[in-house]
Amino acid sequence: MGIRRPGNVWEGSIMKSRIRAHNARMGWLGAAGVSAMLLAGCAAGPGTGTAPAAGSPSRNPSGAATASAEAGNRSPSASARMICQDETRTNILRILSLPAPPRTTDAWADSLYTCTYALPSGSLVLSVKQAPDAGAARAHFDGLQHVAVSAQPIEGMANLGFPAFQTPDGTVVFVKDNFVLTVDATGLPATVGPHDVTRSAFAYEVATAVLACWSD
Repeated sequence: MGIRRPGNVWEGSIMKSRIRAHNARMGWLGAAGVSAMLLAGCAAGPGTGTAPAAGSPSRNPSGAATASAEAGNRSPSASARMICQDETRTNILRILSLPAPPRTTDAWADSLYTCTYALPSGSLVLSVKQAPDAGAARAHFDGLQHVAVSAQPIEGMANLGFPAFQTPDGTVVFVKDNFVLTVDATGLPATVGPHDVTRSAFAYEVATAVLACWSD
């Protein structure tokens, strides 16, 4: 069964409006950081690029995705691979005001695509569980929430209309369609970036940037 690309242009516009409104209300990042993140864009969009080799530095070469990349769970879909490509890497660079794009390594096993960012202050780990359908994705999400220590649901405007939870130590998890997105910032200091935002807030910003790209 092929993987359906999440979202559409209308949904993406609504989501970005919600993200901007939520960030403005919470004041988690400075205006420059939030704007840069959301305006960095999703130029490739779901369905472009080719899969990087697992365990090697990630790259985003041009060209259409191969058919095998979208065929079931034999390899990560284009949407899953986005967490390790230029869109996400550029967003992280701008949020943290890094001097150069961070180096990444990736892996694919058991329908889980993982991308680790080697940041100056520690490691940031993004992962996407690519389930066969929305029901299986929700079951996986519920399992993660059940075992997570002190997990708290993300509710109201902050959840962007999707089931989501966060942990006090800096992990944020969202489920959308047949994807479960996890941003794990526990390997970073308590505060990060030029605005000294908490690692939990940073994880949330990275997660919502990915979700916005998925909906473009």
